[in-house]
Amino acid sequence: MHKLEGITEKIRAGFDARTAARDRALSQARQLTRACSLAIRAVHRDETDVMDEHLSEAGKLAETLKNDLAKYPDLFFAGYTQDALKEYVEANVTCALIQNKPLLTPDELGVADATYLNGMAEVVGELRRRIMDILRHGYSQEAERLLTIMDDIYSVLVTMDYPDAITNGLRRQTDLARGIIEKTRGDITFSLRGEHLEQAIGRLSAQLNGSQPEVNERGERVSPSGQEE
Repeated sequence: MHKLEGITEKIRAGFDARTAARDRALSQARQLTRACSLAIRAVHRDETDVMDEHLSEAGKLAETLKNDLAKYPDLFFAGYTQDALKEYVEANVTCALIQNKPLLTPDELGVADATYLNGMAEVVGELRRRIMDILRHGYSQEAERLLTIMDDIYSVLVTMDYPDAITNGLRRQTDLARGIIEKTRGDITFSLRGEHLEQAIGRLSAQLNGSQPEVNERGERVSPSGQEE
């Protein structure tokens, strides 16, 4: 029985350590998700300094999460951990694309390939948000640039035709991205047509105003020299 007690004590110690690691990971995952959300909000507001601050915080949290769970790969690849890292990818990629900067690779971010692609898929929604903010002020070439990026992302995602067990549900995210892109394309087209219509009305109005004769207060036509006709 003494041997059994020793065995169970060792098992209990292992469970205690694993539980503590899990509790820390849950807390870090929540903090990481929040930092990423704040970074994305900052880039949409063009608050670059605030964005950089939150991305730096997110990077430290992601690295700590990875190091703390090095001994527990099952916890590292658990849903809550990978979801937080997916948000980390989304924040970094969104900020880079909006600011027209190079993307960081999965290795540079320290995430699995499937997590990177799922984060990339969610970037499509953030780019739509950016485009709609732009279109509220009228049509812009920047909206076209971001739509092209959305198309490029989808073109990559749709080629990842592997089982969900490998890609962690990427196919569903890809289908959602396609719907978002088509809706955004329609919004940009509508905005562009409205811009063209407004310009055409402006030109027509200018022509009509230029061809209308001047009249005095009695409603009589006045010649260019100012004499009544």
